Amino acid sequence: MKIAVVSITRHGIAQAGKVAAALPGAQLFAPEKFRAEAETAVANTSPGSAHCYPGKLGDQVPALFANFDGIVAIVSLGVMVRLIAPHLGNKAIDPAVVVVDEAGKFAIPILSGHLGGANALAGHLATALGAVPVLTTASDVRQTLAVDLLGRELGWTAEATHEEIVCASAAVVNDEPVALVQEAGSDDWWRGHANGRTGPLPANLQRFARLEDVVPDDFAAVLWISRREMPADYAAKLSGKRVVYRPGSGA
Repeated sequence: MKIAVVSITRHGIAQAGKVAAALPGAQLFAPEKFRAEAETAVANTSPGSAHCYPGKLGDQVPALFANFDGIVAIVSLGVMVRLIAPHLGNKAIDPAVVVVDEAGKFAIPILSGHLGGANALAGHLATALGAVPVLTTASDVRQTLAVDLLGRELGWTAEATHEEIVCASAAVVNDEPVALVQEAGSDDWWRGHANGRTGPLPANLQRFARLEDVVPDDFAAVLWISRREMPADYAAKLSGKRVVYRPGSGA
């Protein structure tokens, strides 16, 4: 991820230097009046990565949204919410935004936490800074399967409507029975999950080796990992509650 670290206070800039040190390649943005502090904050880890601007941070937000995959702000949560609100698009394109307090005690994802990677970014910062990650996404809090991220790290593609993703995600986090059918691809997707999973597969997920072994009426959702076309009779029975994942040839 291409990361911008921003702060608007002298003490915040000192913390921003620690954040930038934990994120190789990160760029630090600070007000012009704190140029000396900003350059000092990154002098030992990434000299030349400090950028100072005249005026207000709010004027920099459009460029930050356009040019970075993630923004870590050592700014109050309320202020940052107000600054980014006019620029929100949708979760598929908005950058990940994480707020860290000046003391480095908390890392709080506030935008694109799940799909955009802010939750994972907050977790990384929490480890690096000794902070507490404040996560509110149900699948991450409960360390269960994130339906829309399954196989992403392996290059798999998902075929489903928005409504089917929502239906399957709700079934997973609400502990409803979900069939997980894997006929192709690497079976190491749980440990390599986008946000990291270390515990056992949740009990409400039942694994199958073939789609034809699944009784559709027994499950609230079906997750199918395969390279073949879905049989017509199953396509009809699973309409509205299935997500299909397509592994690449080497995935």
